[in-house]
Amino acid sequence: MDRRTFLAVSGLTVAGTLTGCSTPSDDQQGDGATATDAGQTDSSETAVAVETVADGLESPWSITPLPAGSQVLVTERVGRVVLVDSDDSTVTPVSGAPSVYASGQGGMLDAVLHPDFPDPAWVYLTYSKANDSGASATHLGRGRLNVTEAQFETFEQLHVAEPFVDSDGHFGSRVVFGPEELLYMTVGDRQFKDFGPDHVAQDRTNELGTTLRLTPSGGIPESNPFTDDPNAVDSILSYGHRNAQGMTVHPDTGAIWQAEFGEQDGDEINIVERGGNYGWPIADEGCTYGSGDPIGVSHAERDDVVAPVYSWDCGSGGFPPSGATFYTGDAFPEWTGDLLVGGLASQYLARFTVDGRTVEEATPLLDGRGWRIRDVAVEPGTEHVLAVIDAPSAPLVRLRPA
Repeated sequence: MDRRTFLAVSGLTVAGTLTGCSTPSDDQQGDGATATDAGQTDSSETAVAVETVADGLESPWSITPLPAGSQVLVTERVGRVVLVDSDDSTVTPVSGAPSVYASGQGGMLDAVLHPDFPDPAWVYLTYSKANDSGASATHLGRGRLNVTEAQFETFEQLHVAEPFVDSDGHFGSRVVFGPEELLYMTVGDRQFKDFGPDHVAQDRTNELGTTLRLTPSGGIPESNPFTDDPNAVDSILSYGHRNAQGMTVHPDTGAIWQAEFGEQDGDEINIVERGGNYGWPIADEGCTYGSGDPIGVSHAERDDVVAPVYSWDCGSGGFPPSGATFYTGDAFPEWTGDLLVGGLASQYLARFTVDGRTVEEATPLLDGRGWRIRDVAVEPGTEHVLAVIDAPSAPLVRLRPA
């Protein structure tokens, strides 16, 4: 009996797991749904009330609560950054953000605050941008945020993940600070389909299909694994990734955890290791769209790749995971240490129990609403959970104890 069968017969059905995953899951844009009224409860072990914090956000991609007060920084893929006040639901555009290439899966993407924010008041943004030939690349930049005036007083480009590619897909683009105050950034494989050893994600002379590690000013840390390798880009920390759109830091170990899209199924949760090869596409648990043919071999059949700590195998229906965070608050004490991951085509917020490298899925949250969950965060102060929905006119919602 596999894990999903066990969950189903024991009354903990993983609702929505098969929804919408027969087609390229990370390409689906979806229309989402309107937010439910405050006070409606979720069907999980803990009674959860779901409230609308703000509505009408335009294709939101990331949520970043500011450390003090009630404001949340939200990026909208169409090219905007806004401040949402969770007390009064006002939405204020932030001026001075960079222009972006908002096409396909590209646009204004992730955001992270400097570890010492607001002193300095740096906000780091990832975004796609095109060159004069129309090819695009994932960019990293930072601006000094004046919260009172809702503007970036300065903004500077720090890094471009090269090469530029004639593609609208797989920009990756989550960004976090690790415990050593180095910056980690995911870059997708840009949807190259040559599934073999010559794939860009297996070629360390480019930055596609990688996790990058940079200093806060965009430089290269001396501790990066390939700084002495003339056949590898210095910025690379790990490679062999397809398209990681979830990334967070374990609150106890400081390890970097990622959630990564597979092809058909093959979605993964990984712990990033320095210099690690995560296999795509020479080792994978998924299969090709439509045909269901295996891609490469299983991770277990190669000793030169790092296997995921959790994966959705070919035929499982997949999940496509997006934003992720560990829950560390007291509002839901039974969730402490659990990993929360937004599901797109699966249309629910997943909660995973974590014990070292052992990861098990618990009862889903926000299921049955038709919501593609793009990002999730813990709200400072209240320690409630915030989630944003992927839709052209979307809500930011709060989960609190009922």
